[in-house]
Amino acid sequence: MGNHLGIKLKIGGFHICLTSSIDNVTQHLINLYGDFELLHDDDFIDFHVELNAPSLARRLFRPQVSFSFDGHVPFKPLPYDQAAAMFEWGLNWCIANHSNQYLIIHAAVVERNGQAFIFPGTPGSGKSTLCAALVLSGWRLLSDEMTLISTVDGMVHPVPRPISLKNQSIDVIHHFSDQAFIGQVVKDTAKGTVGHLRPPNASIEQSAMPAKPTKLIFPKYKEASETQLLELSKGKSMMRAAEDCFNYNVLGSQGFDVLGNLIDQCDCYTFEYSQLTEAIQLFTQLTD
Repeated sequence: MGNHLGIKLKIGGFHICLTSSIDNVTQHLINLYGDFELLHDDDFIDFHVELNAPSLARRLFRPQVSFSFDGHVPFKPLPYDQAAAMFEWGLNWCIANHSNQYLIIHAAVVERNGQAFIFPGTPGSGKSTLCAALVLSGWRLLSDEMTLISTVDGMVHPVPRPISLKNQSIDVIHHFSDQAFIGQVVKDTAKGTVGHLRPPNASIEQSAMPAKPTKLIFPKYKEASETQLLELSKGKSMMRAAEDCFNYNVLGSQGFDVLGNLIDQCDCYTFEYSQLTEAIQLFTQLTD
């Protein structure tokens, strides 16, 4: 992959061109994106992104990395060793801000037996840990970070990527499965200690296959709590899900209609848990 990295990747329904001269980014792609489809030179690109050191002086005295999208720099530079994580965060930003063909919910989404389970979540809710454990137990990963609901047909469109794990979740998932491959772990980021779990090859191979949403579950990890799944009214589910959408207001009445249809076709719940094995057993039973 050379020192100057210009690589074109198909990630779900998006075509990404990434240019970088940073070894950490190269290693991140080798470790976590090795199974993704490479695009041809004449394929249309949705997002041209670059990660590079902003200046020679900074490179020498205070190494930093800067993210740019189509020549625009939307964020302040970060410490150099956070380059791979910045790629993931920057790509989240690109998709969330430029994909209004979807209603985008800040939620993990996985699928089993043709049923997509959506887990909206604020930081600390345990959605990514739960998502990782389900995926390592044979569920299909559609997305860890963003659920893309088509404004045309209401289906969930996959964008399987490395699952972002933070702080103690990294050790939890390492111990949960010996199949867990987590790339470079970076400390002292704005989100604490961060590592990314490699997505299963089967999920990547099925990234062109939408899934029907059937469950909307608001998870909350609570230490030593019993596993508890409680029905949530359609009205409260609609209000909570709207708060978790990136572009609900941008889509206006269309966003209201798409979200309303989603709520209508899903069973809605709150979910409290402390034991991953119990959570997986419960959700697996729901799909059988």
